[in-house]
Amino acid sequence: MGKTDSYKVILEQGCGEIVEKKSRFIANALPVESVQEAEEQIAAFQKKFWDARHNCYAFVIGSDFGVARCSDNGEPSGTAGKPILEVIKGAGVTNVLIIVTRYFGGVLLGTGGLVRAYTQAAQAGLAAAKVGEMVYGKRFHLTADYTLVNGIQYYLRQEEIPLENETYTDKVEYDITVRMEDADRIIDGLTQKTEGRLGIEETGEGYYPF
Repeated sequence: MGKTDSYKVILEQGCGEIVEKKSRFIANALPVESVQEAEEQIAAFQKKFWDARHNCYAFVIGSDFGVARCSDNGEPSGTAGKPILEVIKGAGVTNVLIIVTRYFGGVLLGTGGLVRAYTQAAQAGLAAAKVGEMVYGKRFHLTADYTLVNGIQYYLRQEEIPLENETYTDKVEYDITVRMEDADRIIDGLTQKTEGRLGIEETGEGYYPF
């Protein structure tokens, strides 16, 4: 899969829990930027929940969803890690680790029951997390005279583009982030609105949260 225009990520960690036939399934969904970070988080959770029967997990890394790994951690093959991974893929989220901790309740769930429980737990963890969208776009630094401020702010408000890092000195300075497909139109609009008197500097291109 090549570069995508956008993808979803975890902005804030979430924790969800379900109980199935007295077994507790605690799912944590958290952001990770690399395989190393994912492995460090897995080790930390295994240490934290050392007394649990299983700590099963799945993670996906990369804007192209290029790295995907999972582990059943002692559960029957295919009953834990893969269902968690399917939840991640189904949600279209990347740079995410979901680790589901199971405290055994004394009742065997069977293959189907395990798949269902780990799926529901992973869904609960993901639902509790804050998910945001990363969109391919450009960042610009704007420098303007005070006489231009009202027009700039009105135009950007109409376009639903927030002002960032506002600075007021002898001039007014802002940063803005614009989706790639809108960039030329927005910059042309600002230039026309200010009759070419707005200082515009492109400062970056990449994936940004929207």
